[in-house]
Amino acid sequence: MHFADKITEKTKETGCPLCLGLDPHKNLIPDFFKKKSSQLHLADIEDFLFEIINLAKGKVAALKPQVAFFEEWGPEGLSLLAKISKFAKDLYLPIIMDAKRGDIGSTSEAYANAWLGDNSHFYADALTVNPWMGLETIDPFIKIAKEKGKGVFILVKTSNPGSKDIQSLEVNGESVFLKISKLIKENLPLNLGKSGYSNIGIVVGATKPKEAKLIRNILPNHLFLVPGFGAQGGSAKDAFSGLILNENIYEGGLINSSRAVLFPEKSKKYNNIYEWRETVIMALSKVKKDLMIN
Repeated sequence: MHFADKITEKTKETGCPLCLGLDPHKNLIPDFFKKKSSQLHLADIEDFLFEIINLAKGKVAALKPQVAFFEEWGPEGLSLLAKISKFAKDLYLPIIMDAKRGDIGSTSEAYANAWLGDNSHFYADALTVNPWMGLETIDPFIKIAKEKGKGVFILVKTSNPGSKDIQSLEVNGESVFLKISKLIKENLPLNLGKSGYSNIGIVVGATKPKEAKLIRNILPNHLFLVPGFGAQGGSAKDAFSGLILNENIYEGGLINSSRAVLFPEKSKKYNNIYEWRETVIMALSKVKKDLMIN
């Protein structure tokens, strides 16, 4: 199935465009997951993530592992990422690898094959990519994504405060992020699915609602991946700014939530898994409620 169609279908199934970020911060995982000692081990993180995914299945439109949190554990961490991605695939949960890859020529081809190719060790429906070395650097990702029914999300206006240093610079009277948006429109294929959306998406932070509206005017058919909702300060209203209301559901993208679900307030203090599960379920329900039209 075309990537954009898969996301649109999952959004309708679950009733909202919620993407659950898998960012296993070592210092935030409850102590009762530590099985062998007072130190956290990778096996403990594995238990934590599988618990989270089981609680989230059927309730979220996609998962987004942050690759850095697996890379820091070395080869064993990447093996866990491969296991997580296979589990998500078996559950028919779209998985977006947040790796922000991008380089020149054959290096980008290797990255594209590593994350989106048939022989990838990490099953992924989509990958985040960095265009700031030039659009030619993301051509290999777009090519293989089209061939394999996958997606890419291009960083355009990110949620971090420092994004203004480059992305908001004015060049000949226009912000750089708008120039990038226009370059995407003028130079990259649409690759539309039956849903009317492209398999080429963009990343626009929830903390940038005005910018999101400007970008949506330029790129009406592109999926938005929206980080920055919740813990980073973006409200649901802000997060919806670049999405499209259709039959009482916001579609045309995904709104990511990580810490609000994985690490709800007071969850670290619990000494047993039953109380913890209830807290995570309540946090997930609250986030979903915030992202649904009543």
